[in-house]
Amino acid sequence: MNRNWSTVTEFILIGFSTFPQHLLPAFFLLFLLMHLFTLLGNLLIMATIWSECSLHTPMYLFLCALSISEILFTVAVSPRMLVDMLSTHHSITFVACASQMFFSFTFGFTHSFLLMIMGYDCYVAICHPVRYNVLMGCVCLVSWSWVGGSVMGMMVTLIVFHLTFCGSNVIYHFGCHVLCLLKLSCGRETSSVTLGVILVCVMALMGCLFLIFLSYVFIMAAILRIPSAEGRHKTFSTCVSHLTVVVVHYGFATIIYLKPKGPHSMDSNTLMATTYTVLTLFLSLIIFSLRNQDLKITMRKPFLRTLFPQNS
Repeated sequence: MNRNWSTVTEFILIGFSTFPQHLLPAFFLLFLLMHLFTLLGNLLIMATIWSECSLHTPMYLFLCALSISEILFTVAVSPRMLVDMLSTHHSITFVACASQMFFSFTFGFTHSFLLMIMGYDCYVAICHPVRYNVLMGCVCLVSWSWVGGSVMGMMVTLIVFHLTFCGSNVIYHFGCHVLCLLKLSCGRETSSVTLGVILVCVMALMGCLFLIFLSYVFIMAAILRIPSAEGRHKTFSTCVSHLTVVVVHYGFATIIYLKPKGPHSMDSNTLMATTYTVLTLFLSLIIFSLRNQDLKITMRKPFLRTLFPQNS
């Protein structure tokens, strides 16, 4: 059976183009400020950790690696979204779309793997403090996180862009979203590839979440054995920022991807996806900065020296 299929060479990103035009400048300014705050905040965290020798511990080195992944993820996704808000040209080439998917998946999964490792770090610090330096091989664990993220990004991108895209080239998203692209593909293998991609992604993310949950089960068991309430509070406070970020990260993802199908408008779906992409990184930065006393004190030092040089 012959079919007239024209191969797609570029895609059209609908994104915010369906929004009322008078609202776009306000959205642009809001997301631009959050984007810049996320970048500058993470750069400040990295500079603080590297400049202060007392922070050269596994926990802060993992936090530094997490900041790098957040910066790279933000750079891979946000600039294109911001440009499209104020532009009338919404097309993206086939290669650029594949590149965006690869980098967003790579840095996104690396971020999840690093959160898992930070949960393991909390577990070892509380449950096996004597063997902490032996069990925590920072460079090795961070390296495996980046390797794992790169493998996931490459695998998903190759699988998706190995498919044939024909007919419509309109993506109802602000970026090259994997599920939107799978809907545009054609061929008998599309349904099996879609199921495979979803299973791989869900299993990887749920595997990370399960190991984090397991770490906190052992952590809570160890904390409950501490006799004093003050000791329990002090020990648990070391994990609060990480646990909060995990809840925010997976909570938003659950709302976005597991929400029941219903008469949701395309605009509301776009806003929810943007919230997950931009706001979760923004919130994690604030949580780690405000909840960590050592980091806050170290960040204040340069400002205090500038304001009160006689006391430095």
